[in-house]
Amino acid sequence: MAVPAVNIEIEQGADFTSTFTITNSDGSVFNMSSASAVAKAKKHPTAGTAYTFSTSIESSTGKITLTMTDEVTATMESGRYLYDILLTAAGGDKTRVIQGMALVSAGIS
Repeated sequence: MAVPAVNIEIEQGADFTSTFTITNSDGSVFNMSSASAVAKAKKHPTAGTAYTFSTSIESSTGKITLTMTDEVTATMESGRYLYDILLTAAGGDKTRVIQGMALVSAGIS
């Protein structure tokens, strides 16, 4: 499965939520039964600081929801980041299902 690139925008100091539907190349729902997800954003792949999203999986519909609280987004500098979502299957196999850029827009208030 090719990893789709999906860019997101995070508003600094605001709650963030985004839901992704993961499918196979034939359009069927990607099997996420008993899987866990990890999603992080970094300025660059080797950056020491990573911002972790909370994740929830709805395996019957192939949906993964990422959330980040306003307390976390307030600590992020504005600018571009890289992010991805990594699934770990019950057997331990890991699959990156989404990747892209995250633009953090500066907050005023």
